[in-house]
Amino acid sequence: MAAGFGGLKGFRMLPPQRVSHGRTRRRRAHHAMEPVNIGVCPLTGMPKAHHRACKESGYVRAGLQIKVPKLGIGVPKS
Repeated sequence: MAAGFGGLKGFRMLPPQRVSHGRTRRRRAHHAMEPVNIGVCPLTGMPKAHHRACKESGYVRAGLQIKVPKLGIGVPKS
C-alpha cells in the first residue's frame, strides 16, 4: 500500500494559492488595538475600568458596592 493520506500518493494539505501581501494587510486592517475606556468612580473620583470594581470604594454600578478584604477592594486603608 502506498504511503500517504487515504492511499493518495503525494497528497498534502496546502492552500490553493498564495495570499499576497496586500490581501493579508487588508485583512489585518481591522486587527489594530483599541484604547481601553477608562471611567471615573462617582464616589471617589478615581479612574475605574468599565464593568470593574473601584479599588478604593468597591463601587461597580448604582446599587452595587462590593468588599473584598483579601484584595483590598472597598475596605478602608490602614
